[in-house]
Amino acid sequence: MPYLRQIGEQVRAMGGDVALWLARHGLTAAALDDAAAEVPFATFEKLIADAMAREPALGLFVGQRLEVQTHGVLGYAAQSSGSVRQALGLFETFMQTRFALIGLSVTEERERVRVRFAEIVDLGAAQRPVLEAVVMATKNILDAISMGAARIDTVAFAFAPPTYAALASQLFGCTVRYGATWSGLTLPRDVLDTPLREADPLAFQEAVKICERELERLSANATFAGRVRRLLLERRHGFPSLEVAARLMRLTPRTLHRRLVEEETSFREILDDVRHRLALEHLKVDGLRLEEIAFTLGYTDFANFRRAFKRWESMPPTRYRERHANRRRGP
Repeated sequence: MPYLRQIGEQVRAMGGDVALWLARHGLTAAALDDAAAEVPFATFEKLIADAMAREPALGLFVGQRLEVQTHGVLGYAAQSSGSVRQALGLFETFMQTRFALIGLSVTEERERVRVRFAEIVDLGAAQRPVLEAVVMATKNILDAISMGAARIDTVAFAFAPPTYAALASQLFGCTVRYGATWSGLTLPRDVLDTPLREADPLAFQEAVKICERELERLSANATFAGRVRRLLLERRHGFPSLEVAARLMRLTPRTLHRRLVEEETSFREILDDVRHRLALEHLKVDGLRLEEIAFTLGYTDFANFRRAFKRWESMPPTRYRERHANRRRGP
């Protein structure tokens, strides 16, 4: 698994025994040297939880270790990019070749660019450290390729502030907002097209070709359910229909439906699961009204959202939000 080495290095830096840390979860030191090694997500989650018991801010410190050269060919392509816009587009397209758990999307606003990260799978207890590491790694890349010119101005996380929130602001060097409706960062729009000093068009083209081949290989091996889930999460503020999803995947709706049936699921079931997970995420944010959440998830009628939520959690959304707020406040 990519980046397991950097996590191990951080465990060692914190005074931990890396061999013992790995052995507790059925792995050996060889796993650190094989970026292609398959580590089940359940094992990865346990490794992270184990390391966080020693240092809750693990994600931030691991993220600091993820400099541009740790991202393989994708990092090399970023270094060769002609502009920040080109580099961000590169990661938006090829993120899955390095880290399949997170998707990236870039949105241009009037004065800012928003780089948003979304979970492809439910990260569970690993959500906070993974998102912290990914956002910090993105900051490192932007700093490196622009030589400090593309400074981020805001970091946002869709979870409650941790005990080390002040440390996060210090390490990011900017305002860090917790309890947001999204996770990621913003930077000034006017830096997008500033030429980069290390730009190398030929090297960039060659690196992109390698990334394209790797993405094709991964797509060929991915399940259709996984591809649909990723598509929905990438378009979480306007879910595509089965017909649109099929077109984006270069399939007919009938073929996509058949492929999903073969995997013992359906487009409706996947959409329902994505809505469920996003609803739980949004309800943890105090500033969002229930009607806004329902609309964001594609429910034009709030009553339909309420019925769906009761089916998912056996309680109305208002009660779920109250319970979450009470747990956050503690006894």
